[in-house]
Amino acid sequence: MALLGQIRSLTRTQRNTFFACFLGWTLDAFDFFLLTVCLRAIAADFHVGIKQVAEAIFWTLVMRPVGALLFGAMAERFGRQPTLIVNVIAFSVFELGSAFAPGMKSFLVWRALFGIAMGGEWGVASALTFETLPAEARGFFSGLLQEGYVCGNLLSAALYGLLFSHLHGTGMLTPWRVMFMIGALPALLAFYLRLHVKESPAWLESRELRRTDDTDSQPTKPSTLSFASLVTFLPSFLFIIVLMTAFTSFSHGTQDLYPTFLEKDNALSPGRVGTVLVIANFGALFGGICFGTLSERIGRRKAIIWAALLAIPMMPLWSWSHSVAALAAGGFLLQFMVQGAWGVIPAHLNELSPGPVRAVFPGLAYQLGNLFSSRNSVFQAAYANAFSGGMLRAALSGTVVVVALLVAGITALGPEAKGSDLSTRG
Repeated sequence: MALLGQIRSLTRTQRNTFFACFLGWTLDAFDFFLLTVCLRAIAADFHVGIKQVAEAIFWTLVMRPVGALLFGAMAERFGRQPTLIVNVIAFSVFELGSAFAPGMKSFLVWRALFGIAMGGEWGVASALTFETLPAEARGFFSGLLQEGYVCGNLLSAALYGLLFSHLHGTGMLTPWRVMFMIGALPALLAFYLRLHVKESPAWLESRELRRTDDTDSQPTKPSTLSFASLVTFLPSFLFIIVLMTAFTSFSHGTQDLYPTFLEKDNALSPGRVGTVLVIANFGALFGGICFGTLSERIGRRKAIIWAALLAIPMMPLWSWSHSVAALAAGGFLLQFMVQGAWGVIPAHLNELSPGPVRAVFPGLAYQLGNLFSSRNSVFQAAYANAFSGGMLRAALSGTVVVVALLVAGITALGPEAKGSDLSTRG
C-alpha cells in the first residue's frame, strides 16, 4: 500500500518519467545479465574457457565510462529525453549484434560497444528522474529506481530458467544466441520515451537562462562538462569514484559469477539456477526499496553502512550451503543487503553532484568505478583456478567480506547531502 501511495502522489508527468527511466535501467541490466547466465554456453560454443568469456564482462565494464561521458555530455547539450532515446536504441542494437558474433574476438567487440551504451543509461536516467520528482520522496524512489538493475537480473534469470533448456538450435540459432536476440526487444521502449516522457524541468530552465544570457550578451552557463568545471569539482569527483569502485565490486563480485558457481560448484540444472537467482533478486528488490526509504529517515550514509555490514553474516548461507532451499535463502538475504546499500546510491550521488554537470558527474563517477573493478570476475575465476581447483566458493566468500568493509568504511568518510535542492542546475 505504501508503494502505491508513493506512486499515486506523483503527477502523470512524474509517473511517466519515473516509469520510463526505471524500465530503461531494467532492460539495460537485462541485456547485461543475459551474458552472465549464458557464460558456460558461450564458452562451449566458442571452444574457450570460462575465464576467456569473462573477458566480455571486463570489456563491457571497461567501456562504460566512455558511454557515461559521451551520453552525459549529449544530455547536457541536447536534453535528457532525446539522449535517453538514442541510448536505448544503441544498447539494443549492440545486444543484437552480439547474438550474431561469429567468433570470440567479434563477440568481445560487440560487448565493448554494448558497454558504451550501457554506461550512458544510468547517469542520464537518474538525472532526468531526480530533476523531475519531488524531493520528499527521493529516498523511496532512489531505492526503487536502482532496483531496475535487479529487475533486469531477475528477468534474465527467469528467462534462462524457463526457456534455455527448451532451445535446441544450431549455428546462429544456438540457445544463447536466441536469448541475446530477445535482448534486442528493449528498442521498443524508445517509442514510449518519445510519446510520453517530457524533458527535465531543470534542464529546460537552464536552457532558458542560456538564451537570456545570449540575448543580454553575457557569458553563458556551461552546458557540457568542461576541464574547468572538472577541476573545480575534482575532490568530490575523486571521492565518488573511490566509493563507486567499492560499490561496483560489491554488486558484480556477488552477481557475475554466481550463476556459474551454482552450476559448477553445486551442479544445479539451469532450471534450479534460475529459481535461486529469481529468489535472490526478489531479496535485492525488497532490500533496495527498504534501505532507500530508510535513508530518508536516518540519512544516506547510515543506511548504506548498515546494509553493507549486515551482508557479512549472510555470506555463509549464500556461498557455503548445498541444498537449493538454503542457497535460495542465502541469496535472498545477501542480495537484500547488497542491493539495500545500492538502493541509496541514485539519490546520494545526485545530491552530491553539482547542478551544472549533474547528467555527467554521477554517471561518469559510477562508470569509472566500474572501470576500476572491471577485472573482478576475471580475478575471481583466476583465483579459483589457482587455489581452489576451479571452484568459486572461496573467491566469492572473500569478496563479500572485504568489499562490504570497504563500502562501509569509505561511505563513513564521505559527506551527507540528503535533501539537497535538485530543482535547478545552477
